[in-house]
Order: sequence, then structure tokens, then C-alpha cells
Amino acid sequence: MRLTTGEKVFSVLNYLFFIVVMLLMIYPFWYMIMGSFSDSAYVADGGFFLTPAGFSLAAYKAVLQNVSILSGFKVTVISTVGGTVIGTFLTATTAYAISKKRLRGRMIFSFLILFTMLFSGGLIPSYLLVKELNMIDTYWALILPSAIGAWNIFVMQSFFRGIPEELEEAAKIDGANDLTVFFRIVLPLSKAVLATIGLFIAVWYWNDFFSSVLYVTEKDMWQLQMVLKDLISNTSNAIAQAGISISYQGDVNEFTIKMASIIVSSIPILAVYPFLQKHFVKGALIGSVKG
Repeated sequence: MRLTTGEKVFSVLNYLFFIVVMLLMIYPFWYMIMGSFSDSAYVADGGFFLTPAGFSLAAYKAVLQNVSILSGFKVTVISTVGGTVIGTFLTATTAYAISKKRLRGRMIFSFLILFTMLFSGGLIPSYLLVKELNMIDTYWALILPSAIGAWNIFVMQSFFRGIPEELEEAAKIDGANDLTVFFRIVLPLSKAVLATIGLFIAVWYWNDFFSSVLYVTEKDMWQLQMVLKDLISNTSNAIAQAGISISYQGDVNEFTIKMASIIVSSIPILAVYPFLQKHFVKGALIGSVKG
């Protein structure tokens, strides 16, 4: 089908617009990458970095030698993996239960879950609860308070409602109970939504630093984002206190350390996304109009 002149002009302008938007979104990340590989002697004046200003790996060597960064990585990896597994499991079991009309009090449970989206107890009650449970300065304080969220439950509930009930009825005729149906039929059919919700939860835990502010007093239990916050806001002192050798301190400055730290902290979550992209795109369409 031939396009009119107006349609051709619109297509060109449309492509140009999205190319500009794409460049505006990519450049900040590219700027950090190039800045992290730049020599500290050339970046003092700032400017735009399309290529590294004098190539140097000193910032990455300094960051990887930073004991706080390594400790933050360990804490964040443990809390992210543990939180994702626990959070996805709790979300799936809760969503599956309230998706069934035969559940007594289903509307009450749904209302109570929805209520938590609108209101919360606040920071002080949350802190007091965690303290009374003796979870201060433990991994449980970083995992359990954020393990389950109402929005994730409702997204997964919407998916479970779309699974034909005939499958479950057929399994029960063959002698399967509810747990067997859930683990051997429902979950294998729910890879897309599990991957989507799991990615949402993982990104939340990976970027979380407020839990360290609330529930952690020991610096060894700081999450990675909290360590980065300390580095970015107080770089000179953080470098001095982090165990970075004097030889590296002369080759880096605050700018290159900040850029390298941000890049290093972003790599793991960026590396995971391509493996979940197929399921994520499918799961993100939950609730859309289907033909």
C-alpha cells in the first residue's frame, strides 16, 4: 500500500522523535560508562564524554578493592535472592487463594490487601515491629518487610483467573489436591507472570537502601545502594575509610569513583534482564485487551 506524502512526512518525523528520545535516555548511562573509564587528570573540567578522556581502569580497581562495596554486594545479593524467592512464593500463593470464588471471605481478604495500598502503619510502627521480632541488623529485616506487595498480588491474581478451571477440575478428578494442582499445574503454566513479578521484586530489593536506614546500625550490613549513597555524598571520606590503597587514590578522583561505583552496581541486574525478557514482555501484557 502506497503512503501519501503526509504519511511519509509523519513517519519520518515520528522516527526522528523517537531517535532523539532514545539518545536522551541512553546518553546519561553512556556518560557514566565513559566517565568511569576516563583518566582522573582529564575529567576535572567535566564536559561531554562520547569517548573516555584518557583511558584508565584505576577507578574500577579502586572500587573492586573497596571493602564496603564488596560487603554491600554480598548483603544485597543475599537479600535480593532471598527476597525474590520468598516474595514470589508468598505473592503466588496469596494471589492463587484469592482468585478462587470458593474461598470463604475472599472479598474481605481482597479488601484488606487493597487497604495496604492506600494506608500503612508508618515508619515508627514498622521499626518497632522489626525490633520486637529481634530482626535489627539481620538479613530478615532487609527481606521480610518488603517481601509481599498488594499490587503484585492483584497482577498475579488477574493471571490466575485466566487459567481454565477445567484443568484443575480434571486434575482433581484424577485425585490431585489443591497443593498438587497449584505446584504441578498452575505454576508451570505461570512462568510469564512469575518471571515478571520476580523481576519487579528483584529490582526493588536491588535498589533498596531505605531498609538499611531503618533497620541496620552495623555498617557491615549495609546494602549496596546505601554504600553507594555514602560514596556519592561523601566520596573523599568514603575512599579513605574503605581500604583503598594509596597507590589507587592518586589515580582516581571523586568523579571517576562515583561513575565506576554506579556502573558496577548496575551490571548484575542488567545481566539478569536478557534471560527474563521473553517472559517479562509476555507477563507485562497481563490485563490487556485480547483478541
